[in-house]
Amino acid sequence: MRGRLRSGFGLIGPRHGRHTLSAEQVDTLALPLGDDGVVIGVGAGGQPAVLGINRPTPYDILLIGGLWTAQVLALRAAATGARVAVETGRPQSWARMVHAMGGGQNGLAVYDVGRVPPQGASAGTPVLVVRDCGMRPPRGRVVSGPWQSVLTLLPYLSPVAPRLIRQARLVGVQRISPDEAAVLNRTMALPRADVESLPTLADGVTLWCADRDRQYVVTQPTETEIGLLGTPRRLD
Repeated sequence: MRGRLRSGFGLIGPRHGRHTLSAEQVDTLALPLGDDGVVIGVGAGGQPAVLGINRPTPYDILLIGGLWTAQVLALRAAATGARVAVETGRPQSWARMVHAMGGGQNGLAVYDVGRVPPQGASAGTPVLVVRDCGMRPPRGRVVSGPWQSVLTLLPYLSPVAPRLIRQARLVGVQRISPDEAAVLNRTMALPRADVESLPTLADGVTLWCADRDRQYVVTQPTETEIGLLGTPRRLD
């Protein structure tokens, strides 16, 4: 025993049977793997819809919809550890969120249009820039990059929408008028069923489009989000 201790093998521990599986048992293994990101709502099948905002490559998102949905996404992104920089011409609409999150010291800061400083995004401190700059947002000084995604909010379809749609990797569309749906169809080539459904969407429902994939998602707020932002709404 002294020899074994001096040679570094230590004490002899208990003996257990080996943990082995037969070839048939291996096929039954299942690992609880899922998408990593922000839960933006529930899809048509009742499964959580997850948006991977924190990415090592540039990622541009366009939301043609209401401020409420953009604020929920910002709030949930901050909850995952991302820093959120809001570029807006209506800072009063974001004031309550800033106050609730500690006056801009805990993940969310608001800047005037064109005044967003470099954010220094990295894998350890990813950033989401929310551009709430009205119908004709100017070209941003801070653009998407590694670990820095940009979400641009358009309250309605505008002349700059086609350019923003072409730049975006992901486009979300909430309730719009039939005329807007027809104009949008010329840019995005949506199926006729989607064009007809867009003017009828309920508050909190978004059609998310990426390449050839499309998914309707219902954003269901938590009690905390309702207390801070109110119930889902398309118009502000």
